[in-house]
Amino acid sequence: QVQLVESGGGLVQAGEYLRLACVASGSIFSINTMAWYRQAPGKQRELVATIADSGTTYYADAVKGRFTISKDAKRTVNLQMNTLKAEDTAVYFCWGGGYVAEYWGKGTLVTVSS
Repeated sequence: QVQLVESGGGLVQAGEYLRLACVASGSIFSINTMAWYRQAPGKQRELVATIADSGTTYYADAVKGRFTISKDAKRTVNLQMNTLKAEDTAVYFCWGGGYVAEYWGKGTLVTVSS
């Protein structure tokens, strides 16, 4: 089993920044990719960014150039969010996956006021 715990959410104004962190514990050897998803009120959960063990990253078009995903060793994945917009308001979830299982954190709320 793997546990994922997010932190760093909060209330900011448009144009400001936040840094989210996700700390993994448990059988983290089973994870080869980690990601951030988000779910805005009334909308479906959507992929924000991914990072593989190799360091390869992927970004959704909506955040490309503003958000940066990174990892500190195997246990922590960060999401640096710059130039935040009101439409970035959502609950942000950490995800970790491997060949046989996937895991979700409980989420952290990001609110961007315009």
